[in-house]
Amino acid sequence: MDRFQAMKVYLAVVDARSFSRAADNLGLPRATVTTTIQGLENLLRVRLLNRTTRSVSLTPDGAAYYERCARLLGDLEEMEAAFRDVAQRPQGRLRIDVPTIIGRLILIPKLCEFRQRYPDIDLVIGMSDRPVDLVQEAVDCVIRGGELIDSTLVARRIGSISFVTCGAPAYFERCGTPQTLEDLDAHQAVHYFSARTGRIIDWDHVVDGQLQHVKVPGSIAVNDAEAYMALALQGFGLVQAARFMALPYLERGELVEILPQWRPEPLPISVLYPQNRHLSPKVRAFSDWAAELFAQCPLLSGRDEEYVPGVCSLGIDPPANASVRDLIEQRNLAESAF
Repeated sequence: MDRFQAMKVYLAVVDARSFSRAADNLGLPRATVTTTIQGLENLLRVRLLNRTTRSVSLTPDGAAYYERCARLLGDLEEMEAAFRDVAQRPQGRLRIDVPTIIGRLILIPKLCEFRQRYPDIDLVIGMSDRPVDLVQEAVDCVIRGGELIDSTLVARRIGSISFVTCGAPAYFERCGTPQTLEDLDAHQAVHYFSARTGRIIDWDHVVDGQLQHVKVPGSIAVNDAEAYMALALQGFGLVQAARFMALPYLERGELVEILPQWRPEPLPISVLYPQNRHLSPKVRAFSDWAAELFAQCPLLSGRDEEYVPGVCSLGIDPPANASVRDLIEQRNLAESAF
């Protein structure tokens, strides 16, 4: 058995999550792919994959073997590329996952620039707010907010996002405007809950340099950023939202910031990837590009003081200036066409 070829076949099956698709991608008969995987399992004396009629998934041994194979073949590919052509462009399939709102408002509008710079990279983009198992789901890298918890990943910080506490004018006309943090006890919030734990995410404020968590009453909770903003615009309650997301509505007066002297703590944003892929040219290319993209705007790089309303925009005028209601209506129209 050609072990290197067997490893390539195995990675292809895991990435495609299908024997048939892997065979098509490799240009091999399906029977050859099946026989190769069976031979590999016999050689290792472990079961690498769980197979059903509809899907293929990794066993714990299979996940560990996948990680080792990816590292070994990646190192070999880079070594060969270094000798073959030091100026070779990054190439191949790159699967990423990003939060929905960052993908929709920040990455997608700028993808033409990425395509022009790296025409040989085939991007597969997932947009979700749920936790992603990079090894189990064969994802190369993700963009996520917060501090790194998983020690098996490498985090490259590319920016930070500031937050504002705000609400619609109709809400303030109905319920009054809070002037202190204690006043929030008498108000209503639209809550955001974690897709991973289901827990309501408390608000936080920085008071005299100290972080304070605040629980605000509320009777509605969502885990989608667009729905969160739509409810705020309709006056359901107060929200703590990313400033770049709320900015068009704040500038048009559709939302009004409150308690600006006690703004929430900024959230670090990082590109995360498995340790075994830290040298991958395509992952490095994407993380470099994402870092440049965030650095272009003060609101995404922690330089809020440099932001000038109407002058220093996100550089994504159509999506940023469109209302959430418009985006939801466009999506509903598209879905109704099928």
